[in-house]
Amino acid sequence: MWIFNTCGNKTVFYVLLTLIMLLFMPPLMLTQAQEATTTPTSGEQAPAVPERVDIQPTAQDEAIARRLQDILSATGWFIDPQLRVQNGVVFLSGQAQTAEFKDWAGNLARNTQDVAAVVNQLEVVEPALLDVQPFVTGLRTQVRTLLRSLPLLGFSLIILILAWIAARFLTGTARRYFQSQQMNVLLLNVIARSIGIMVFLGGLYLVFQVAGWTSIALTILGGTGLFGLVLGIAFRDISENFLASIFLSIQNPFNIGDLVEINDVLGFVQRMTTRATILMTLAGNHVQIPNATVYKSIIHNYTSNPNRRLDFTIGIGYDDSISLAQDTVHQVLEAHPAVLNEPEHLVLVDRLGSATVNLQIYFWIDGSKHSWLKVKSSVIRLVKRAIEGAGISMPDEARELIFPQGVPVQMVPLDGDQDTPAVRQIEQPAQPHESETVSTSAEGGLRSEAEEIETQARQSRTPEAGENLLKTETSE
Repeated sequence: MWIFNTCGNKTVFYVLLTLIMLLFMPPLMLTQAQEATTTPTSGEQAPAVPERVDIQPTAQDEAIARRLQDILSATGWFIDPQLRVQNGVVFLSGQAQTAEFKDWAGNLARNTQDVAAVVNQLEVVEPALLDVQPFVTGLRTQVRTLLRSLPLLGFSLIILILAWIAARFLTGTARRYFQSQQMNVLLLNVIARSIGIMVFLGGLYLVFQVAGWTSIALTILGGTGLFGLVLGIAFRDISENFLASIFLSIQNPFNIGDLVEINDVLGFVQRMTTRATILMTLAGNHVQIPNATVYKSIIHNYTSNPNRRLDFTIGIGYDDSISLAQDTVHQVLEAHPAVLNEPEHLVLVDRLGSATVNLQIYFWIDGSKHSWLKVKSSVIRLVKRAIEGAGISMPDEARELIFPQGVPVQMVPLDGDQDTPAVRQIEQPAQPHESETVSTSAEGGLRSEAEEIETQARQSRTPEAGENLLKTETSE
């Protein structure tokens, strides 16, 4: 349980235990192979037989039998070996563990001094169907190897645990320090975790260095690098979005609640995760834009400078005074409560149309307080009312006909009276009445709708899970 608490969770502990087993498997297998060369088993091949075994210048049968008996007994490969030598002929009897050992004994006897012939009567022992001796032998070998490796294993485990504790401590310290510097959440986590990983890798390298497995460490690191390259190619889009989120966190082009236009999408910023940036449009829709697209796109931030310039065009007749029209529009802009006096508003002649003189009107508003859609609607309505009230015509280019030579008029007599011309009264249509109020009920007030959209965003379901990497304006 202490190791679980130190490592943080069981998954990390199991990963650590697996890593330790991988580290110590090569020496265990190497020691087993070394012992296998010194302790023969039933599956081994017999070593090469010496070309000649000399006993005496003139060997007697008893000396030959005694010498071969001692050799066969010393190997331990034979069960109850019996030798009998008569007139230089060696008779072998007993049991051999394998056929290779039987042939080895026969060849050994033939190469012995003064041996004329060999009668090999050794029987090969057939292994039992349920023979567990190889398993027991292998288990004993593994236990002995493990016991010899316990000091190195304990030292390595202590080093890795200390490295893990140091990595967690330095990660927490770095995170607290960068939090005091008001660093972005994503950049803070990347730096803090990188420091912890570097410390743990240093402890791992120390274990490899002490155990003498530097080449194994380099092989693992090389394979890890290749594996990381393959993953990077396979998940290119994910990696690109993650790196873009880091760069956006460093540059900080917008905050929560900013009105921005990204990739032709206009909306208020809600959150940014490691994958995407979420905007709520003026129509109330959540739009998720991948961070890679955000980083490579042109970003219009309308909140960074709350003042915004609006413009629209009106057309007046050629017979009307341009100066009077400019003064009239200027008075409307001066009196409007949502229009800023600085920077100054302008009423400029834009072009001479086919039937009208076009005036371009420019004015500024505070976008953090007022909605430019509502203010523009209010200003256009009031300008039209003032222009008509000043007696300035606003002809329609598409339908108005101009007669430069005038229109001929013929007088028609009334009721058969040829001397009295008829005068007909043409009733003029009533001019529509424009409201004098700054904002009508249809325009819904002039204040910005950012608060309403922000309320909708909080009440709606968040379409993108993950930690928000952006800061609010108050947190700055």
